[in-house]
Amino acid sequence: MSKKTRNFHPFLWGVSRRGSLQMIAAVIVAAVACGMPENAAAQMDRGISQMRMSNPTSRPHPRGGHLYMQTNETRNAIMHYRWSTSGALAEVERVATGGAGSGELSPIYHVNRPNDFEGAGSVILTPDRRFLFATNAGDNSVSSFAVDKEGRITLLDVKLTGNPTSGGAKSVAYAPSSRTLFVLHTFGPDELRLMSVDEKGNLTARPERYSVSTKEWPNRGATMALLSPDGKFLVVGTTFDELPSRKNPDGSLILWIPHKDGALHIIASNAPDPDGIAVFPVGEDGALREPSFYDARGASPFYIAFLHNRPDTFIIGFAISDGVAMGRIDADGKINVISKLVQIDTSAGLPSELCWLAVSPDDRFVYSTNFGYSTVSSFRIDGTVLSIAKDPASPKVRGDGTFRAINGVVSSGPSDSWLTPDGAYLYQIYGNASKLIGYATRPDGSLARVTSVRIPYNSPQGLAGF
Repeated sequence: MSKKTRNFHPFLWGVSRRGSLQMIAAVIVAAVACGMPENAAAQMDRGISQMRMSNPTSRPHPRGGHLYMQTNETRNAIMHYRWSTSGALAEVERVATGGAGSGELSPIYHVNRPNDFEGAGSVILTPDRRFLFATNAGDNSVSSFAVDKEGRITLLDVKLTGNPTSGGAKSVAYAPSSRTLFVLHTFGPDELRLMSVDEKGNLTARPERYSVSTKEWPNRGATMALLSPDGKFLVVGTTFDELPSRKNPDGSLILWIPHKDGALHIIASNAPDPDGIAVFPVGEDGALREPSFYDARGASPFYIAFLHNRPDTFIIGFAISDGVAMGRIDADGKINVISKLVQIDTSAGLPSELCWLAVSPDDRFVYSTNFGYSTVSSFRIDGTVLSIAKDPASPKVRGDGTFRAINGVVSSGPSDSWLTPDGAYLYQIYGNASKLIGYATRPDGSLARVTSVRIPYNSPQGLAGF
């Protein structure tokens, strides 16, 4: 291991290559145990319609609203909930997507586990809330739904994305100006595919195809795609430079691989190669130009969340580096990290698998989902400074005891989260506990549980709402 890599993450210090591959696997596989709170369309919506909002985090919404989640079962469906002014959830309907989810079996690891397609942004709403889109990871298709004034949904269309490798469609972003849907897949060689959306919500696969891979790493693993608030750039997070597809004789994953001069290279993205975030300029017709790659200043920059009142500024969640940092995108799409990385307490075991983020509408707090600890943590945002608010912000939620995170801790596998537009309630998926839990946010960054509903076991993904 090079000195540069050894100094990159404390979990790697002093680890021998030969005797500790499985231990190192704990670090890398952490990167793929992660997904998305707020989706690209919801972020764009807030970036436009809520730019002037400055509501206190705990101020209640006057009417409540709607929340949508995909079951990701082999016969996929959208579960529609009504959230009330008290934060309570009530299921309204369950509507089939017409496509196949990946089910409980991870398409990467081929084992039964929560958050099995390791992505973010699989369910989104258009900014005008007329349509809802959802990926179907089992057959690489996307479903389009109409959303009526009462929040009820009707399936309009389902179309294959054109990606030939099944089990991979996992993140979508929508550009209203060109009616273009960007679909990100786990597997390449062309992880990004485009679809057109007509006035009625019907989908048409487009011929364009793009990759987040590089010449050095032709089989990278991306996590999520989202548009910058001005719609000029598509930003893609990554977690692997090489997908963990090879195993040792004992079944553990091979996570150090020869590269270039034969030296072993850890396969987590941005560890230490400075290219973990990809940025594609977006043309007027939705077509993408050649991407540029930027240093995220941390290992596996899994999740990116733009602030609501500073549309050039975003928070990065690191799956391997166990924390968050602040970045900025300029008018030319160039990215710079402008804060130090702030880590949560990792004494329970490394890595924490911190992945999903949700930013409060007043940009005062960001909440992180810690897959390895079955908890949520909160951070304060003060200008360009990030600091811990509450770690953890919520008590640990127990699963059924059958799933262990990479750090060896029994986990309920929390994944996607969603924060209400007024910032009053945070909803969190706990797949291995078969629960969707709602919390009331507090001024000090802590969370108080207010509701819980039963959801399918392990498979659910994606949250979007209004």
